[in-house]
Amino acid sequence: MSQQQPPATGVVMTLVSHPQFKTQLSHGPSGSGFATEAPRDNGGTGGSFSPTDLVGAALMSCAVTTMHLFASREGISLGEIRARVEKRMTPPPRRIGELVLDIQMPAGLSAENRSRLEQVGRECPVARSLHPDVKLPVTFSYPD
Repeated sequence: MSQQQPPATGVVMTLVSHPQFKTQLSHGPSGSGFATEAPRDNGGTGGSFSPTDLVGAALMSCAVTTMHLFASREGISLGEIRARVEKRMTPPPRRIGELVLDIQMPAGLSAENRSRLEQVGRECPVARSLHPDVKLPVTFSYPD
């Protein structure tokens, strides 16, 4: 017997589970998808993102995307940004304890724009959505 689902009010994503702790996710609006699996230290093969890896990837992507959106609205020529995140888990019970984010910014930004962009990156929606117990050290580096 199937239950009727209420109408969607946000972005709908779906998941199908597979053997060996794997899942296949789909993004409703675009139809794009990707796989996840349990991390190697928890029974997976390490062949794909784990669910907690996605939290780190989401933080990194959100910070950079939010900075680009801000720069576009403010008429700031931003250029390419690169980033790296390291997810650090706590001892049992497992949870994300820290997401160490390093953002490599492009050259040529004024001190004022650097400050504004850094604030926007640190306060992106994903960062604001994480539990306050998750440590979020963020560093910004510039080639000039």
